Amino acid sequence: MAHILDAASPVVAPILITRDRDMGATEAYPGLSGRWVDRGRAKVFYLSRRQPRQWYRLWRELGATRFDLLYVNSLWAPMSLVPVLAARLGLLRTERVMIAPRGECSSGALSLKSGRKRLFAKGWGPILRSLGVVFHASTEREAADIRRIFPWATVRINANQTALPQEPAPVSALPAAPGPLRLVFVGRIAAMKNLALALEALALVRRPVVLDVYGPIEDTGYWRRCEALLSALPSNVRAEYHGSVAPPAVVGVLADHDALVLPTLGENFGHVIAESLASSCPVLCSDRTPWNSVLRNGGGAVLSEFTAGAWAAEIDRWAGLDPEQRRTARMAAADAYRGWRAESASVNILDLMSELADQR
Repeated sequence: MAHILDAASPVVAPILITRDRDMGATEAYPGLSGRWVDRGRAKVFYLSRRQPRQWYRLWRELGATRFDLLYVNSLWAPMSLVPVLAARLGLLRTERVMIAPRGECSSGALSLKSGRKRLFAKGWGPILRSLGVVFHASTEREAADIRRIFPWATVRINANQTALPQEPAPVSALPAAPGPLRLVFVGRIAAMKNLALALEALALVRRPVVLDVYGPIEDTGYWRRCEALLSALPSNVRAEYHGSVAPPAVVGVLADHDALVLPTLGENFGHVIAESLASSCPVLCSDRTPWNSVLRNGGGAVLSEFTAGAWAAEIDRWAGLDPEQRRTARMAAADAYRGWRAESASVNILDLMSELADQR
């Protein structure tokens, strides 16, 4: 969202409402809860969901303005339901509502708590349709996912390439150092990202491997399962959880590794895949992303099986590469990113919606 706001043209004057703490955190950001903060052209309000006074203040202040667009970053997160309901009840005045599901409509996402989600979509759909909601998809594949759930949906396809580096990080000209394969996982600790499968695979690999895990713990029950798998890894595998990593530091973290491992159940776009390629770091990935052709053409490897054996075999293959072969693979990942970037073009989604509003 920060990149979308930063890359929007000067005609856009955004107001952002966000929680006052990070995912999984019990404490608010120091000194920010209940405050407005200027960030470039954007005004940001840090909201505590458990403070009725903040909700009331926000409603009073936002109610004085008629907005051109309400952009909601998630289909069914609590922080997304409230503004949509407010718009439906006339408590928040807006010309148009746009929802970005961020992969929540994919088959992988719907396979988790599927009954609850499908029941919710059935009841929520008429409300969204009555508002004339427009959906923001990052790819044609995500647009198809959205239309499977909401056949009536109007979908705008727009990927946020502005969030990604123009050029990949250079690969060192120095000879690659020998040692174990250095893998990294960067993502939310949740069933959707499928870290557990990577750990189950590492329990089967025969060669030396190092895995560094970064990301916020979204699902504590799932993390307990991952902790049990981490503690049972064999002696040839060294794995460590490092907590969350600040967004500006992600590219540097990826650049320090031989490959990103991502057995994801589905990605609407997969910014971490693009960031990895931009870091000259190949990606070992499931086939549930829009990056299959890029990865198969030099960016890494694509696996269609969700079995520990299949992933272990692929990791063992990469662990068997000598230092120079790993360096060559990193250069190929950088080339794959350059090729993808040269063929990609994107208009900022907020500018696109502004242009559509002007045409009415």
